[in-house]
Amino acid sequence: MTDQPDRQTDPLPEKDERTGRSAAAARMHNQASWVDQQIRVAMAKGEFDNLPGAGKPITDLGPTHDPDWWLKKLVEREHIAVLPASLQLRKDDAELDALLDRLNVEAEVRREVEEFNARVIAARYRPPEGPPLITMPRDVDSTVAGWRQRRTARLAAHRATPAPTPAPVAESPKRCWFRRPR
Repeated sequence: MTDQPDRQTDPLPEKDERTGRSAAAARMHNQASWVDQQIRVAMAKGEFDNLPGAGKPITDLGPTHDPDWWLKKLVEREHIAVLPASLQLRKDDAELDALLDRLNVEAEVRREVEEFNARVIAARYRPPEGPPLITMPRDVDSTVAGWRQRRTARLAAHRATPAPTPAPVAESPKRCWFRRPR
């Protein structure tokens, strides 16, 4: 047997004989200088030349630091409207009939109305985070009946309008498939 510890069972990392530190600690210590060196090499190659916005001040910094600047930019860029639950439910209630009219299956209509009702009920149990919640859950059967009436009226109006007659097309003389035009 030898007096050297087994490498597989030794929990200590390898140490540098010169400094007495582990190799990982030495790499971490030299990482900052390595990054600086990479930046210097890239600058020497000209990789930072002619970047967009070079030499111009950064826009919209403002005099104070705003930690949510990126969120405000995202909302502005993507046109996101963030409303309190009570206002969002009012808006959804006003648009629900138009949404239902785009659906063709009664089961999907029922599912949409039930999901809307579940959101209204869930909002009633949360503390208010804006204006008071005045939106009420909808009666599923009466909403489906209204959807059915609107759908029937749309289909009747569609059947009542005559289909446009196509313009007559001048027929060209028939040619054999194996003859080429000259």
